[in-house]
Order: sequence, then structure tokens, then C-alpha cells
Amino acid sequence: MSLPHALGIFGAGIVAGTINTVVGSGTLFTFPVLLAFGYAPVTANVSNTVGLVPGSVSGAIGYREELRGQGRRALPLCTASLFGGIVGAILLLSLPPSAFKTIVPGFIAVALVMIVLQPRLSRALAKRRGGTRRRERAGPIGTAATFGSGIYGGYFGAAQGILLLSILGLSLEGEELQRINALKVVLAGLVNLVAGVVFVFSAHVAWLAALLIAIGSTIGGVLGSRYGRRLPPSALRALIVAVGIFAIVRLL
Repeated sequence: MSLPHALGIFGAGIVAGTINTVVGSGTLFTFPVLLAFGYAPVTANVSNTVGLVPGSVSGAIGYREELRGQGRRALPLCTASLFGGIVGAILLLSLPPSAFKTIVPGFIAVALVMIVLQPRLSRALAKRRGGTRRRERAGPIGTAATFGSGIYGGYFGAAQGILLLSILGLSLEGEELQRINALKVVLAGLVNLVAGVVFVFSAHVAWLAALLIAIGSTIGGVLGSRYGRRLPPSALRALIVAVGIFAIVRLL
């Protein structure tokens, strides 16, 4: 691996770790970078998933104040995320690589639509939460939806965080958005963790690339929890969409 490639992957890891903590969709940065440097799609996805785990840990630590008091509600959601991540990872390894190249462009397109629509979604969730009584548990529908998002995250994961924000925002009415976001960081991180464990034992991981992403995403997780809320949302969305379109073109 050349020095420019290493710096590019490391930098993408920082950006992905920051964005995953603030919103979710950092995979749309690291995945296209790995594709651009010649990694096969499945290998790029596997290595990316493994590399992003430390960033979720550092992001969750940064949100530790917002996570206080959420243990009881988090337990069933964490369980759903773990099992969903396992199912998604098994699907990735069971289906042929050609299926991944066929399916993932559609996933990325859906993720980009969700990112573009995020402002409207956030306003709708805020309006729905306004004046409602706080709901302490997600309930069976919210837990089932979290399981579904775990399957998606274990298979690919771009914009899994945005999907989780939607699910949690609808399920936990009356809750503060920052506390919902903190819980989202934990759930998405668990999906990456369990999928990463499956990949380590069952798939080919490009370890140098994964290590560079891991170091970068750890730094990004810290930056995201401290300063990420200051980033201009419109500029961030525009950059993610541009990178996502590049990934679609690269896969097709």
C-alpha cells in the first residue's frame, strides 16, 4: 500500500467516525475510498465494518452523559441489534459476491434518499415528539424494526444510523434527540461489532486498511461527540450524496 493510499484511507476513517457519531452514514465515505483503491466490494465492506467498530466505542464514550439512565430501555434494543447484525453478516457471506454488487447500489440509493430527506424527517419527528408524554420503552414494533435495521447494518450499513434515528424517534416519543442519538451510536456500534466478529473468523479482511480505518474512526468518534454538532448539515449531506453517487457508479 502506498503512502497516499494509506493517508486517504486514514482520512476517510476520521470522516466516517465523525459522521457516524453525529448522524450515521460514514460507510458512504470509507467504502467508496476502498473501492477506488482497488479492493473487491465484499472485501471492502468487510474491512470497513471491522475498522469502524472502535469509532463507535469512542463515540459512545463521548455521549456517556446522554446514555445515563437508558440501561433498561437499551437492553432489548441491544439484543435485537446483535441478532440482526449476525443475520446480516451471515447473509453477506452466504450470498454470492455478484449479489452484493447487485443489491448494494440499491441500498446506497435508498441511503442517499434518506440523507436528503433527513431535514424533513427530523422536523416530522420533532413535531411528533412535541407535547407528547415521554415513552420509556420502544415496544415490540420498535424492537422488531431495530432488529431489521441490524440485518441491514450487518449486510452493508450505510445510513444505518439515520434509519435508527427514525425508528427510535418514532418509538421513544417525548425523548430528547441527543439522548436518542447517543442510543443510536451504541446500537449501530453493536451491529458493527458482532458483524465484525463474524467477518474476522469467516471472511477475508484487508487488515492494514481495517487498521487505518480503526485508528481514524476512533479519532473521528471523539471529534463527532465533541464538535460534530457544529458542522453545517447541508454541506455534510451534499458531500455524503456526492460520495454515495461515486460508489454507485463504481459498483455499476
